[in-house]
Formats: sequence, C-alpha cells, structure tokens
Amino acid sequence: MADTLDSLETRTPEQRESDLLARLPALIAQAKSAPGWGRILDGVDPAAITSRAALAQLPVTRKSDLKTLQQEALPFGGLNTTAPNRMARLFMSPGPIFDPQGRGGDWWRFSRPMYAAGVRAGGLLQNCFSYHFTPAAFMVEAGAARLDCTVIPAGAGQTEMQVQAMAELKPDTYIGTPSFLKIIIEKAREMGADIGSVKHALMGAEALPESLRAWFREHGVPHVFQTYASADIGSIAYETATDGVLDPGMVLDEELILEIVRPGSGDPVPDGEIGEVVVTLFNADYPLIRFATGDLSAVLTTKAPGARTNTRIKGWMGRADQTTKVRAMFVHPSQVNAVMRRHPEIVKARLVVTGQMANDTMTLHCEVDNPADQSGVAAIVDSIRELTKLRGDVLLVARGSLANDGKVIDDARDYK
Repeated sequence: MADTLDSLETRTPEQRESDLLARLPALIAQAKSAPGWGRILDGVDPAAITSRAALAQLPVTRKSDLKTLQQEALPFGGLNTTAPNRMARLFMSPGPIFDPQGRGGDWWRFSRPMYAAGVRAGGLLQNCFSYHFTPAAFMVEAGAARLDCTVIPAGAGQTEMQVQAMAELKPDTYIGTPSFLKIIIEKAREMGADIGSVKHALMGAEALPESLRAWFREHGVPHVFQTYASADIGSIAYETATDGVLDPGMVLDEELILEIVRPGSGDPVPDGEIGEVVVTLFNADYPLIRFATGDLSAVLTTKAPGARTNTRIKGWMGRADQTTKVRAMFVHPSQVNAVMRRHPEIVKARLVVTGQMANDTMTLHCEVDNPADQSGVAAIVDSIRELTKLRGDVLLVARGSLANDGKVIDDARDYK
C-alpha cells in the first residue's frame, strides 16, 4: 500500500484534472454569491468555466490588493461566503490583513504536509509557530487533530523553555521556522540538554537553504521537510520523500488549481518557466479565484518518484512583487511609506534586507538633508518596530544617494 494520506494523492493526473475542472463551475457560482467576488466576477457565467483556458480569462486578484479590498469592506473584502461571526477564528497579519478560519476539520489541509514529514497517529510534536494573531500554529493544530497526534503548544520565543520541553517531554517532531529550530539546538548545546528525540522537522514561513538543512542533519535531525503555505490559502505545496530520499520539488495540495503566470499579468507561462503562483482554491467559507500570491515558482517538467501523482513545483523562488518576508513576517511597501509619513525629514527611503536566512538584517536607508544629524534615528527605529513588528536598523544618507529605480524594498539576502 502506498504510504500516502489518502487515495486523492494517488489519482492519475488525468482523473485529478477532470475532477477539479468538473467542480470549477460550482466554485465560481459559490464565489459570486459573495459581494466582493460578485463585483470581481461580474458578467462571468459559471457554467462556462470548465477548462483551464476559460479559467485563464478571469481576472487575477492579487494578495497585494487585499489590504485595500478589506479596508473597503471589513474584514475580508467581501470575499467570504460564510459570515465572519460563523467562522472559528479571525486572524490579523501585519498590514493589517485579515484572514478567516472556518469550522471544518483540517480547514487548512495541513495534515498532508505533516503526514509527508513523518507525523503519525500517537506521535508528539512541538508546535513552534506563533499562536499570536496569525494562523500558522492553528494550521498545525487542525492537521494534528486529523492525524490523531499530540501537540505541545510551544509557540515562538522563550528558548530555554522550548529546550526544557523537548528534553523532558521528548517530542519526535518539530514544526516551525528553520531559524527558530537552529536557535533551539544552539541553546540546547549551551545548556547541555538532550533534545535528541526530535528526528523529524516540518519547516515553513521562511526559506530553507540546503546548507541549513545539512546543518540540521549534522546536529541530529535527519528528516527535514519544507512546506509552502500562506495565511489566506493554507497548504499550497509540500516536500515528500521516497525510501528516505527527498523527492524533487514540492507536490501540490489536492484542493486547488495552480497556474504559473507571467508576473504583472494573468497569462499562464509554459511548464518549467518561472512565474507568479496563482491559486484557485476550493474552500466552502473563503473561496479564492485566480488569487496571485506574489510568490515566484515553476512547474517541474520531470516525473518524481513515489506514489503521489500531483503536479510538482520548484518551491518558493522569491517574490514577484516587493512585499518581502523577514523572520516569518511579511513587510509591505505601504509600511515603509507609513514610516516616512511619521518622519517628514525622510525624503526617500528603501528597506534593504541583507544576510542569510536565519541570520538576516533589515535596514531602512533614509535620504535626509543632514545625514550627520543622528538625533532622530532612535525614533525611526521605534516606528519600524511598531509598524512592522520587526527590529530594523536605520542608515541616514544624503539626498540623491538611493537609486532611481522605484524600489521600496530590496531583498538582497544570500539564498545559497
């Protein structure tokens, strides 16, 4: 028997495509019942959307548009088909952007990446995603409930307590960001604590360089997997292994239709070409139709080993827009502009993110009339922390020092 969560993962590609396209007209009709989608899809006949070609004619709704849509119709821009007071949870991410969680079991479909990472019934996992305002920890909780395993709700921070919990409760799996597991392992070595029970790790919310994956193996965590998910969609794709060997790329979730489009357009690109990830999601509470994530990826054109037959993508390959993720939090150009509005002495600003994943630095380069006057730097630092919820440095530069290229956020990290 194939070691997969269920039979959906082993359908033939033709059967999967037929099933998803057969469900598409009902999804479009459901979405149009929501006021926001009703406006976006005005004039669209749901019965006519029965192919990828027809789907590609519909407008793209971008993640970067959510803030504006939501401010016009709080909390979800009229894109929800279930009333907010009938949802299980309402989340707020920086921006702010609001995301719902419905009441269905495994609503985020997170059991699939968890199962692929080795989580099984009776297992014990330490959930180190934040439980504060954002949904990642609750994605794990819902997946764990479906898989019938036990969760240590550790959240983020309090590193010594994290080490103590691992040493005494002996979880077999860590779920959280790569950078935080690295911090925990380093703290455990400093404390002389044995956390060797953790043999599996499912990473998300940050990139996982191969150098860091190798570091985890060297430090006692041999089975390390990535998942690609977002607060609005839930699970998008995830890594798998066959006979203990990591498979190429990431396999798609079973409840979505993926398109890779040319950035800035809605035009699908040929398989293998890098473009923006666009998702159509079958969700009874919060359907998404051609939702552009702002992430770059590409479809793998070679068949992967193993029983899972869904399309595979190369994983996260950067951002199609300037919205950037720093230490598991999105930073938006609008937040940089908000800092400038608070500090009118800043003529122009660019947020530059440098370093490597798990060791990155965020610096706001500010054009001012008198860079030698550092008296206002502390106030700007405080504004960065308040508006982005992240620590950032400030570098004052003379007028005309920043390039005239329209960039507000420059992700200059080393992803090797």
